Amino acid sequence: MAVSISIQNLSKSFGATRALDRVSLEIAPGELFFLLGPSGCGKTTLLRHIAGFYRPDEGRILIGGDDVTDTPPHRRDTGMVFQSYALWPHMTLAQNVAFGLEMRRVPAAELKRRVHEALDTVKMAARADSKPNQLSGGQQQRIALARALVVQPRCLLLDEPLSNLDAKLRLEMRIEIRRICKQAGLTAVYVTHDQKEALSIADRLAIMRDGVLEQIGTPLEVYRQPRNAFVASFIGETNFLPPGFFGAAYDPGQATKLSVRPEAVHLGTPPAGPEFLRLDGEIHGTVYLGETAQHQMDAAGADGARTTLTVFELNPEILARDEARPATAWIHARDVVALPQ
Repeated sequence: MAVSISIQNLSKSFGATRALDRVSLEIAPGELFFLLGPSGCGKTTLLRHIAGFYRPDEGRILIGGDDVTDTPPHRRDTGMVFQSYALWPHMTLAQNVAFGLEMRRVPAAELKRRVHEALDTVKMAARADSKPNQLSGGQQQRIALARALVVQPRCLLLDEPLSNLDAKLRLEMRIEIRRICKQAGLTAVYVTHDQKEALSIADRLAIMRDGVLEQIGTPLEVYRQPRNAFVASFIGETNFLPPGFFGAAYDPGQATKLSVRPEAVHLGTPPAGPEFLRLDGEIHGTVYLGETAQHQMDAAGADGARTTLTVFELNPEILARDEARPATAWIHARDVVALPQ
């Protein structure tokens, strides 16, 4: 049965470094929740507190309503998946998965059934008698998942589980991890620094910086309505414009900057209507990426300021990398986000 996770005013310091600063977070039963941020932001420290590897200086951790702040890791009923697969090389895959059940002295018949079910869940039942060195990285990560699932944990904790895989395998395993978590009905907390990974499979995510939660929301909310400039620049790419760039539509008297995603800038003459904001300028650099072209466009705003914007063009048919050329573009007003400085 899926459980809730409640983090209440959690703080942790390592010497003079404040790793977590009064962090509070509510994760719903069955939710696939991501902790995202740059190196050193506190995301892995927070995950290790949930697992029980660290004890907080202040605050509480509740799993399924039970206060586990002082409970040792092996009594929290959590499953942990690390970026290193940590499989026993001399054991078969079935023996690796069974190890946690043997430690719990599960009867042989039940152990065999649960190992088969766990291997079947990760689509590795046919390789039960193989050794880890006979597997690809993606297959080894599936076994690491099965080993965590087989003990029927109350929640699953994943610490950058795909960072050792190549790009193609990461894409495949993203989908698989979401399928497995949802099929098992697990609450899962997943740490990563990969924005695409988080956006593609999270139910909700939290952006962290310097031990503080900067924003919590669904992938769509965080991407389209970032709370501040750090979130806007960390999740995907964005253009920062001065507050008066579009004139009276955004009050330059307020301490704001404007954020516009590159894919929200459309080349061509704008449709009629005040909600379509026109840009006139010059394209002076293009990077061709196959499905898209990434242009650099120099444009003048209503306040007279000149700014270089990154513009994404989908399915480009003409490639002119080095020559400068006049260009007109437009942005829908709903795609302009005003941010605190």
